[in-house]
Amino acid sequence: MSQSPYVLEILQKLVRFETVNPPGNEKQCIQYIDGLLHKAGLETTIFEPQPGRQSLICWLKGEGMAPGLLLQGHVDVVGVLGQKWSRPPFGAELHDGFVWGRGTLDMKGSVAMMLSAFLRIHEDDVALAGDVALLILADEEAGSPLGAKFLTDNHPDLFEGIKYGIGEFGGYTQEIGGKRFYPIMVDEKRGCGTLARLRGRAGHGSVPVRGRDSAMGALGQFLTLIDNVHTPVHITPATRLMINGITAALEGEHKMLFEQLLDTAKTDEILTALGSEGEALYPVFHNTMSPTVIRASEKGNVIPALIEVTLDCRLLPGITQAEWFDELRSIIGPIPELEVINHTPRDVAEPDMSLWPMLTGILKELDPDGVPIPMLFPGGTDGRFFSRLGIQTYGFLPTPMPAGMNALQMIHKEDERIPLRALEFGTSAIFEVLKRYGR
Repeated sequence: MSQSPYVLEILQKLVRFETVNPPGNEKQCIQYIDGLLHKAGLETTIFEPQPGRQSLICWLKGEGMAPGLLLQGHVDVVGVLGQKWSRPPFGAELHDGFVWGRGTLDMKGSVAMMLSAFLRIHEDDVALAGDVALLILADEEAGSPLGAKFLTDNHPDLFEGIKYGIGEFGGYTQEIGGKRFYPIMVDEKRGCGTLARLRGRAGHGSVPVRGRDSAMGALGQFLTLIDNVHTPVHITPATRLMINGITAALEGEHKMLFEQLLDTAKTDEILTALGSEGEALYPVFHNTMSPTVIRASEKGNVIPALIEVTLDCRLLPGITQAEWFDELRSIIGPIPELEVINHTPRDVAEPDMSLWPMLTGILKELDPDGVPIPMLFPGGTDGRFFSRLGIQTYGFLPTPMPAGMNALQMIHKEDERIPLRALEFGTSAIFEVLKRYGR
């Protein structure tokens, strides 16, 4: 029997380190993980681009029969300010079969699974076909400049020989049409942070500026427009794989509706008909933009001459920034001015599905009634940085949730929690991946 710390113990320790980003302060958490690995007789390398912002890598050597495999996850979390928790958010208490706390789902629970499986493989002296790297990262919740981006920019040699990665986001069960699905991320959208500038005539607040001369008036028209107009429908390879996987498992009306999603003339109509299910699927068919920050006058009695709106834009795989701006201009016209703040491009739309048969086979063995499906993730993960090095990331962190409980609706919110059973299930699945990879 393995002598490594039980996955529950690892997770509780991780949650109790308050690694809220900003400021992050991942060092103590990374030092705890480092201690576990050293206790098991493993060597590690730690990177600290700024004081207190640490990431760690540890290797298990394989027999050279397969390319390297990367396990990667982050230990920074978002904050809890203003949220009303039923349990202490950093207490990691075990109640009603759940571990409660910030990061249990995103993604300290997954890190605990990977770490536990990694230690078990080592302690059981399992022969690996290829090298396996465990990478525990800082700063994902702030865009990764001190984590994955820092390492891939400054130490790309670390990842030479690695072809595949396991990381977030995916594996949380979802129910559709009475079936239990395991969406596994095979691709993700790319962020294209954009600044929109609207200009008008300044003045004293006591003398209103109206109509076309008003930056505030232009702002109102702009926000109303982007709130009411759909961007065009796109069917990417990952989206097609995802919808085909769902329809293959469904029956009756649900099956018929999902099949029609791939008809671009009907997609938006069917998404509306699907209600909350359609709302969740909307981003995998569209490039999207969400206004998140507005900067205007600095004084209450000054009418602004310039208003800046930050747009969180998310682009589908294969869509370039230039193509997106053409699409956006066709909706909003020549105003406002647009400037890209940050963008991690990916011009190749096809995911590498080479590991799909193995991953789905493991899931079907562990849960015969579950249905693994490929997923295009509408958010962003550290996988986008590794993709620049030719590494295909799979969001394979299997986490069975109770019926009616949606993990996506709990992440970054109050009362985040993970079932204890899911921790054990996910650890077993990742252990099997390491054992079977390359065989």
